[in-house]
Amino acid sequence: MEIVGLGVDICEIARMERALGRHPTMRPRVFTPEEIAYCDGKARPAESYAGRFAAREAVIKALGGYRSKRWQDISVTRHPSGAPIIALTGNAKRRADALGITRVLITFTHEKTSAVAFAVGVTDG
Repeated sequence: MEIVGLGVDICEIARMERALGRHPTMRPRVFTPEEIAYCDGKARPAESYAGRFAAREAVIKALGGYRSKRWQDISVTRHPSGAPIIALTGNAKRRADALGITRVLITFTHEKTSAVAFAVGVTDG
């Protein structure tokens, strides 16, 4: 396994909560139906949305950025164990393929005020 890219991001939970309240189209524009169902089922949905938003930003950085970003090209799914997994489609997947990235490892954490995500783009070779 070789590390090809790294990315980290932080998202303020209160800011996410305000954004979700002010912009009713934000959920379906940025997050997948699976993510929306997961986050809305939590006691503090904004905390989970902030984690997923930070994960997207961290992945973009791990990919070195790319043109024509669509928010839903990067999403957080879950392994049966509950661990988060990054799913790439569209231009994010094309960028990863061009870099030889076969997986993006992700971890994120939530504190009282912030969510932080760390992404590592790796090859399986």
